[in-house]
Amino acid sequence: MTTTPPMTELQRESRMGGLGAERDREIPQIDLSDFETRRAEITEALWSAATEVGFFQIVNHGIPAAEVDRAFAMAKAFFDLPVEVKQRFPLDKPKNSGWESGTQVRPSVGTPDRKESYQLTRPHMSGLLPSQEQLPDFAEFMLGFETRCWELAMRVLSCFADRLGFDRHFFARAHDPASDTYQSTLRILHYPELPADVAAQPGVWRAGAHTDFDCLTLLFQRTGQGGLQVCPGRDLEAPEWTSVVPSDDAITCNIGDMLMRWSDDQLLSNFHRVRMPGEGEYTGARYSMPFFAQANREVLIETPRGTYPPITAADYLAERIRANYGTPKG
Repeated sequence: MTTTPPMTELQRESRMGGLGAERDREIPQIDLSDFETRRAEITEALWSAATEVGFFQIVNHGIPAAEVDRAFAMAKAFFDLPVEVKQRFPLDKPKNSGWESGTQVRPSVGTPDRKESYQLTRPHMSGLLPSQEQLPDFAEFMLGFETRCWELAMRVLSCFADRLGFDRHFFARAHDPASDTYQSTLRILHYPELPADVAAQPGVWRAGAHTDFDCLTLLFQRTGQGGLQVCPGRDLEAPEWTSVVPSDDAITCNIGDMLMRWSDDQLLSNFHRVRMPGEGEYTGARYSMPFFAQANREVLIETPRGTYPPITAADYLAERIRANYGTPKG
């Protein structure tokens, strides 16, 4: 009798790369207003969403709409710079800092994502931030916005810490922005406007199916600029994708692989992708901003129930990259 070996991460990614069926599901929306007064209620809502779906949206989150609007304006101004200027800030891949365009290939589809991105990882930005002359106020404002994102992510993670039996500030210490081992990242993304013939091509994606390797992702989107789809469940034989309606007011959040491991697989990290526009849909430029909260390099990931052996955050990320992309050659 023969048995079928379990799928590798690469095979699982490839399976998720197909078109798949689409299905309407409700994405939980959680109100964070009066956070300290309503902490217990909010914690239960976050835990339920993260254990049952893995994706949720938060509203009344405390980051003023004017700041979010300005961050998107700054992102557009950066991407509007001439290519020869953006090339002065090339992506330092090991440090996840700087600009790239059309270089990210998802194993699920094997073709480059149709986007450009700029990664801001606080300790590694020397020489990679536009000057005041190149882009006035960009560096100061975006570093401040990154801090806003960190504070919000830590507020959400403090609720998960409560439920996992950690002390309330556990994840804030694990994601210490004052350390040179800090590796959380604010990423700004630009998906260029698409001609109709490109948008209609099958098997082409703005961003192929993937999970995030971090603890928690906060994703800012713009109303009307759709395309994000999520697939609750990591090992579905027949993946079903649900579109997430973008909103200027709501931040879409998802659990990453790192927190799934840290929670003994109680919190779910799900596949998601950005599909091409369908017939009659908006084909203009799309902008989004994810903040990836991932623990400092030396932090030890030890699970409450001992499901997995302890591993540093740096080694865990390296392990996830190898599992998804293979061992680099050379």
